[in-house]
Amino acid sequence: MSPVNDTNFTHVVFLLTGIPGQDNIHLWISTPFCLMYAISIAGNSVIILIIKTDPTLHKPMYIFLFVLGVIDIGISVATMPTILGIFLFNSREISLDACFAQLFFIHSLQCTESSVLLLMAFDRLIAICNPLRYTSILTLPRTAILGLVFVLRGVAVMFPLPFLLKRFRYCQSNVLSHSYCLHQEVMKLACADIRVSSIYGLSVTLLTTGLDSLLILFSYVMILKTVLTVTSLPESLRALNTCVSHLCALMLFYTPIIGLPAIHRFGEGTSPLFPILLGYVYLLVPPLMNPIVYSVKSKHLRARIIRVFIK
Repeated sequence: MSPVNDTNFTHVVFLLTGIPGQDNIHLWISTPFCLMYAISIAGNSVIILIIKTDPTLHKPMYIFLFVLGVIDIGISVATMPTILGIFLFNSREISLDACFAQLFFIHSLQCTESSVLLLMAFDRLIAICNPLRYTSILTLPRTAILGLVFVLRGVAVMFPLPFLLKRFRYCQSNVLSHSYCLHQEVMKLACADIRVSSIYGLSVTLLTTGLDSLLILFSYVMILKTVLTVTSLPESLRALNTCVSHLCALMLFYTPIIGLPAIHRFGEGTSPLFPILLGYVYLLVPPLMNPIVYSVKSKHLRARIIRVFIK
């Protein structure tokens, strides 16, 4: 009996996919990926180092940015071995346990990043709507506790995912459509009833990233309402300008993170190349652009970076 029809058979590896039909230029494609990883890790490392060593930046917004940098480096480290392995060495195989571990780190880090972006929105809400109480509301101990709670939330809600997937047999196709492992894609390869895993994954997404996005939207509605009550146009623009870098980070994060799972679940008629390209945007672009955006828009951070490199 062939493996694909034998439910007692299970694959011991998954096969990752680069860019279909472009195998002959994978080595050339690896160049921009290497540059993106190098810039992401170097850029976030510089921001982390500057915030850590400069006491004047030990404020809630910069602490959240510090955590965001750590998360972005974590995402880069979690995905770099498989993505570069394919494009540089055509190494497509990944063991089931390694795949489950990778998807756990990807999803838990993405969940935590969503939480950090929510905390940044809350920071902007307090700074603009209640500036006189900002320092008393967002004290450093309270900021640290909030950060720890949301990190633990990201780990806790994603912890069951590998164990849910490990219960299944994988007797059908073992080819994944990305260069890394995602829960919603791996579970589709199982030769079993995946309703529990699917419902849990969807519920976690709605209760974490989905809820975070609604709370962020509410925060910006309140911010806009407050800004519109300010009679001075320059003051209004100055207040909104403090939110620009955060809004850019939100767009970079939520556009692909919402679009990619939606395509996997509902986009059967879309081009097969589209989710693959969106998948690279999903994991590579936010870690690359976040340090650039915040360095450009944050006057204090930009001044510290310039001072470091001028020395």
